[in-house]
Amino acid sequence: MESLRDALAGVGVVLPSLSVDPVTGASQEPFALVDLGRCNVRTAEHLTDVLRSLPVGETLRARVRQVNREPKSR
Repeated sequence: MESLRDALAGVGVVLPSLSVDPVTGASQEPFALVDLGRCNVRTAEHLTDVLRSLPVGETLRARVRQVNREPKSR
């Protein structure tokens, strides 16, 4: 969660309700869920603008697919 908060802050996006879901954080699940929470429309639009400004090509899509398949070691 802190890594995500830092990465978002690095591009000027702050999600004020970003937190670890308390139910999954306290359970036996190996990975807690991150609750992205709520934000106002201005923040949502800013996040959309940042995401749309990123160069998205097949290389990035392939890397995302790869990362999503990798076992999580944290």
